[in-house]
Amino acid sequence: MKLLMHTCCAPCSVYCIEKLRQEGIEPTLYWYNPNIHPYTEYKARRDTLKEYSQMINIHTIYEEEYGLREFTKNVISDLPNRCANYCYKVRLQKTAEYAKENGYDAFTTTLLVSPYQKHDLLKEQANKIAR
Repeated sequence: MKLLMHTCCAPCSVYCIEKLRQEGIEPTLYWYNPNIHPYTEYKARRDTLKEYSQMINIHTIYEEEYGLREFTKNVISDLPNRCANYCYKVRLQKTAEYAKENGYDAFTTTLLVSPYQKHDLLKEQANKIAR
């Protein structure tokens, strides 16, 4: 299986990669996170992922789009629902498009292992985008 895995950060990636490799799946990591702000946090997460992916020898694609202007434009009127209405959708949509354009069989996200995310909403959005 050719799997593209959206990756929010290195720590969330560890378990996902280990588990997938145990199952014989070598994912390609996909960094696309224009909703992470401020820039120091964006850079820290990206740079840590770069170090980690090199350490474990895993192919990673970096879509460099900081996206502050677009992020604020889309979330300013409804901050409490920014994950549901913007952050999940924009990242999953871009991941799915890249997967389709580059011959991947499936896509997923490390957000599904984070205890801070709304897993049901993530699955719903991913399934809708996949269709």
